[in-house]
Amino acid sequence: MKRVTSIDVARLAGVSQSTVSRAFTPGASISETARRKVLQAAAQLGYKPSAIARSLSTQHTNIIGIVMGRITSPFHPYVLEKFIQALQAAGRQSLLFSTPPDQEVDDLLELVLQYRVDGLVITSATISSEMADECIRHGAPVVLFNRYVLGSSVNAVCTDNVEAGRLVANLLLDAGHKRIAFIEGKANASTNLDRRKGFLDRLRERGHLSCIIEPGDYTYEAGFEAARRLLERKDRPDAIFCASDIEAFGAMDAARYACGLSVPEDVSIIGFDDLPAAAWPSYNLTTIRTPVNRMIRATLDLLFRRLEEPDAPPEMILIPGALIKRESARLPDEYVSPPADEPMAAGVEVW
Repeated sequence: MKRVTSIDVARLAGVSQSTVSRAFTPGASISETARRKVLQAAAQLGYKPSAIARSLSTQHTNIIGIVMGRITSPFHPYVLEKFIQALQAAGRQSLLFSTPPDQEVDDLLELVLQYRVDGLVITSATISSEMADECIRHGAPVVLFNRYVLGSSVNAVCTDNVEAGRLVANLLLDAGHKRIAFIEGKANASTNLDRRKGFLDRLRERGHLSCIIEPGDYTYEAGFEAARRLLERKDRPDAIFCASDIEAFGAMDAARYACGLSVPEDVSIIGFDDLPAAAWPSYNLTTIRTPVNRMIRATLDLLFRRLEEPDAPPEMILIPGALIKRESARLPDEYVSPPADEPMAAGVEVW
């Protein structure tokens, strides 16, 4: 069956092809009579305007590229769904690119730019300043989500991971924990480095100079094995801070099923992210909530502003996290969890 085109609609409506185009363009200059004639003809023929054809004339695809690594990690599909919903609500569409473990984001972006995306959001990975500049030259500004590169010209929106690590240290010490451990995330990720820095710095500031550190990799398996090693020590920790919820789930299961311990009676375990599964009765995990809703709003607001002002100086926006008190850690009784994640408002620090 032959596909109906704007030429067919124009012929039936008795108008020009450009009039058909204006009829389907919000805010375009066209009389109500002409618009009605075009829409009636389009309905009769079953015509649907082509977004691809429109992009050729406007030089804008209305598509935002999302570059995401480790897409099987529970946090990233959770974030991806929210990004897609927010973009659709803003009248835009998304195009997902997944970064293979052995490929640099800079290499992938050569392919991404071929799709003429209007802008890019990069999660769970970083980008060089040179490639960010190249994207801007192609008319596609870049914003990093929950990652940043120090000294670069790349826009970024992050949780205040340093302050979150400090908060966990304070609460564990205030509750009387003496033997404290930290299970790392991906070693070179800015999220892991900042969580570790805030946590260890605050422990030292309060005179707690000994903290056992185990490598991890933001996976359940890494959390399980790291916690098993920790809890099989003679001087096993009485509190473990994990760099992510998925690691904390593994740590809790290692404590309960591999080591025969009770959580939190024998060991307190705290995670980071506040994934939906953290509230499940099987875990009831105390964790730092990554304010995903506010971060996505801030990311898209920054990206859309860069589309209008491509030469504006780069921004790094830090949004505070919050500790959600559940049942996996012994914490001071007076600590009360804050309300649910809210839209971006007061309390956002802009560098």
